[in-house]
Amino acid sequence: MNRLQDAPSLYLRQHADNPVDWWPWNDEALAAARDQGRPILLSIGYSACHWCHVMAHESFEDPAIAALMNEHFINIKVDREQRPDLDKIYQTAHQLMTQRPGGWPLTMFLTPDDRLPFFGGTYFPPAARHGLPGFDDVLTKVAEFHAASPAEAARQVGAVREVFDKLEPELAQDTALDDAPIPGLRQSSDAHFDADNGGFGRAPKFPQAATLARLLNHWRDTASDTEPDLQALFMSALSQTRMARGGLFDQVGGGYFRYCVDATWTIPHFEKMLYDNGQLLALNAATFQATGDALFGAAARATADWMLSDMRHADGGFFATIDADSEDGEGAYYTFTPDEMRATLSAEDATLAIQTFGLDRSPNFEGRWHLQLAATASELAEETGTPEATLEERLSRIRASLAIARSARPEPGRDEKILTAWNALAMRGLVTAARAFEDDSLTAAAADCAAFLHTHCRDGDRLVTGWQDGTALGAGFLDDYALLADALLELSQNHWDARWFNWCVQLADQLLELFEDPDRGGFFFTAHDHEALMYRQKPIGDDALPAGNAVAVRVLLRLGHLLGEPRYLEASERALRFALPALREYPQAHVTFIEALAEYLAPVETIVIRGDVALTNQWRESVQKLYAPSRVTLAIPGDAQDLPKGLDAHRAPATGALAYVCRGQRCLAAIDNWRTLANEIRER
Repeated sequence: MNRLQDAPSLYLRQHADNPVDWWPWNDEALAAARDQGRPILLSIGYSACHWCHVMAHESFEDPAIAALMNEHFINIKVDREQRPDLDKIYQTAHQLMTQRPGGWPLTMFLTPDDRLPFFGGTYFPPAARHGLPGFDDVLTKVAEFHAASPAEAARQVGAVREVFDKLEPELAQDTALDDAPIPGLRQSSDAHFDADNGGFGRAPKFPQAATLARLLNHWRDTASDTEPDLQALFMSALSQTRMARGGLFDQVGGGYFRYCVDATWTIPHFEKMLYDNGQLLALNAATFQATGDALFGAAARATADWMLSDMRHADGGFFATIDADSEDGEGAYYTFTPDEMRATLSAEDATLAIQTFGLDRSPNFEGRWHLQLAATASELAEETGTPEATLEERLSRIRASLAIARSARPEPGRDEKILTAWNALAMRGLVTAARAFEDDSLTAAAADCAAFLHTHCRDGDRLVTGWQDGTALGAGFLDDYALLADALLELSQNHWDARWFNWCVQLADQLLELFEDPDRGGFFFTAHDHEALMYRQKPIGDDALPAGNAVAVRVLLRLGHLLGEPRYLEASERALRFALPALREYPQAHVTFIEALAEYLAPVETIVIRGDVALTNQWRESVQKLYAPSRVTLAIPGDAQDLPKGLDAHRAPATGALAYVCRGQRCLAAIDNWRTLANEIRER
């Protein structure tokens, strides 16, 4: 019996018609495995995953393969976006067992009693091909192995458990928190940088937004040195340029795809993920603010527009993903031919579109063209003598016409669950873009998202990990608390609203109460009262999302200095000591933590402005014109009430405004005029 028909997850419901006896992950399924002594076949994926769909069509819809699954296993289907705790554990187990990175779909076989893995893989074809065993053969042999060789299965399980027990490093109590990982990351970036195409490594190529943001910030940190690190800026800017002009970016509708299958950023897998776009929106907007390069501004603006038009719930939250596939196959929705351009556009505009988007070159995707920005309006203006503004206006009209034309095609599906951590990244991206563009509407959109999460993604005063169709998706994880606290602090820098700042402080307190390991340092991924699993992780490395541990450190450091709260600063230091051995050994895997370490070693500058609303906002906006990633600025009206302890000491004057500037724990005398404040921040 398939039990997925009423699951809140779209991904699980996509498998509700399989002939497989699927269970969701719940106590009943786990009890059935124990009672029947049958191993668990755990399949983890997500709704926008192309290869998840392929395996579903090839294997899970095949009656013969489904019969094998039903005969030998308790089959459990998990949405990795809804249960990242399970995904993190079993992805780690897969890597330990196979010595290869995991991915989706993840296929793991677990013991019935303690849910420990004894065999696993990712995608399996229905029959052997391309060096991969057939799934039917895998099922038969795994079932035979479990039945006939319990001692060997127990040995493998024991080995996995032993490795998990050794994963956590010792707390570096007596080791100074020095800057050694920072040049280590810088050198690693150089070593892996693709100087021709941008990005790092070879195909498949992922955006690696955290690394590019760190390079941008490292350049900014050295900008006042006698020899600023221009190579760091070059690596970040070239990578963003190639991505924004290439096939990773949707040249018609805006927004970024997940990754490219080649090294030249030409052809992506066509799923779009909210978490990628939130991070890349922030990165493009920050780089535009730092450099003034119009390409980054255009990419950021188009990404924000796509999020607001295509991914936004009517009440302000943001949906999770756009599927890689549509009825006509992967990529069919996005590609064009020159004839389709001519049928859609005027002859003059079709000529411009074909030249702009590279359709005068050879087809690049199954006889069709996935659009790239082969020439910018600026380049075409220089080549043709046509005013750039005229070309920009025509290209805007062309994009709108192409968007209408492709909207008539079968559209990829959209997963409309609203995930707390992913929405926090979207909020942060919108707030960063609002500062870069001086656009209050983007700040308002971020505030609407905060209001949605406050209404729908809480159970009492605790976060849930998401919401879909009126249903909460389960207890929140470290990423939900840390990333949302970080986003709320960023939102508070654009517009003071005590609701959001106080919620940020509450989340910071809950990080310590629910997740911290005060003895060994760091934060667990699950809360102290979460369901007991085979292993309780404290993940410190970045994956698709920035590491929740690292974001927790960053936001606690910032709040600790803003509020003068030693508990936050001490917890941050403990977490950094916990992570330090890994930062030194594998800096490239811990970019966000190294960013947090840099802030610990050179504490952020905090500016709190109190007084007349118009004047405080004017000063804040002037301060924020300069790209300064190591600065936190709050403009608080003079009549604001019930300020958190630490902010209430910053008194407002009877008239005008006062600015309170602190660098770490060293504070200046209150500043009562803009000229003096401007001189202070220029010296930073």
